[in-house]
Amino acid sequence: MIEKKTIAVVLPAYNAARTLEATFREIPRDIVDHIILVDDKSSDSTVEIAKKLGIGYIIEHNRNLGYGGNQKSCYDKALEINADIIVMLHPDYQYTPKLIHAMCYLIANGVYKVVLGSRILGKGALKGGMPVYKYIFNRILTLIQNVLMNQKLSEYHTGYRAFDAEILRNINYNANSDDFIFDNQMLSQIFWSGYEIAEITCPTKYFREASSINLSRSIRYGLGVLWISFSYFLGKTGIYKSKIFRRD
Repeated sequence: MIEKKTIAVVLPAYNAARTLEATFREIPRDIVDHIILVDDKSSDSTVEIAKKLGIGYIIEHNRNLGYGGNQKSCYDKALEINADIIVMLHPDYQYTPKLIHAMCYLIANGVYKVVLGSRILGKGALKGGMPVYKYIFNRILTLIQNVLMNQKLSEYHTGYRAFDAEILRNINYNANSDDFIFDNQMLSQIFWSGYEIAEITCPTKYFREASSINLSRSIRYGLGVLWISFSYFLGKTGIYKSKIFRRD
């Protein structure tokens, strides 16, 4: 706990057997009260390893729901057990769990309600092996998103995020896609609800075992990001309001 806040780390897992233990070992147990792993119908030994490690909450999907569908289960469970701060960490060991302290202290002390681990703020992305084309793609999309949503994030595409539980209760994340675009929909919902988002520099590691999406899915993801940003802009101007910005 920090400031009497219960902290849960959620691990949306899919074929994470090779990296799960390394990720788990670095999670700071001095402040983290609960670890929740949701397995999205992996074909490897992710669940067996999670049980061996003694992870407190393990949820197994009986079919593959997708990256967004996995996160929905993660957040539903975190709210069910009354966590005050929820950290979403990929179990592929691309993001270091050693930043959990810094992210959670910002939230627990009431400085921000949302904190992102940004690969772009420093030189962590390219230094950590991010392909140049992905870096350029990230920067272009982020520029367009900042213009359309009138924000100043360094990136919208990090998978390392910490939330005050109030955020998850006040946005309709279950209305979002079950695919990779879920992350961007969440950020647009958070901004729509009037919250500010903090960022801290996050080193990353790109390697064969880390999860990634192929070129065709990357293009589809990029088009989805643009649609979300335009939907946000149109919603703020009163022309069109997407269902993801509605509370019902």
